Amino acid sequence: MTEGPIVILTGAGISAESGLGTFRDADGLWTKYRLEDVATPEGYAKDPALVLDFYNARRENCVGASPNAAHSALARLERARGDVLLVTQNIDDLHERAGCTDVVHMHGEIMAALCARCGNRRPWEGRMCLTDVCPECGMDGRNRPDVVWFGEMPYHLDRIYSAVTNCGLFVAIGTSGSVYPAAGFVSEAAAAGAETLEINLEPSETASRFDRQIYGPATETVPAWVDQLVGG
Repeated sequence: MTEGPIVILTGAGISAESGLGTFRDADGLWTKYRLEDVATPEGYAKDPALVLDFYNARRENCVGASPNAAHSALARLERARGDVLLVTQNIDDLHERAGCTDVVHMHGEIMAALCARCGNRRPWEGRMCLTDVCPECGMDGRNRPDVVWFGEMPYHLDRIYSAVTNCGLFVAIGTSGSVYPAAGFVSEAAAAGAETLEINLEPSETASRFDRQIYGPATETVPAWVDQLVGG
């Protein structure tokens, strides 16, 4: 078994085989929408109805999707070891539905709401509308998904950096390597002496920074890697 704690970073690639779209591929979401319109505070201020509709569709897709073999394999790894921290850039809840119990959502969660006025956070199912009223401040028209938009600070960075710089193995699964600060985690881990591994469909923009690489569909590569660590 690998010595020392394991930190696993997952990106959109791990959920693609569950039917949830990636962002930066040739046919990804950012080829169909301008990120400035639907994933920035400015876009929300300009046209909140458009933004809510975009995330309503993504929430509906998330509810209709199921965890795949890669999600299930990581849950099995977590059960087999007590020193695995799963950090995800994804806003879906497929890791939790697969059985993972300690998931750090650095970009927030589609199944949660945030009041843009008072900061109240709460679980959310179904459609989100401009007329929704915050139970904390009583205001309507300020509801938004509890997700991190471009120009906003990712969540839980202190915990993540502490884990990354104190792990024995850092693994990135299904990430593009193009979005910071997550793209820099491999360098932080390597500088602290950790082994590094990329598992991806194809080389990411940061592939050369990893000690090892495994390429192929996540539903095949991730279960096989977990089998190597803890047995089939």
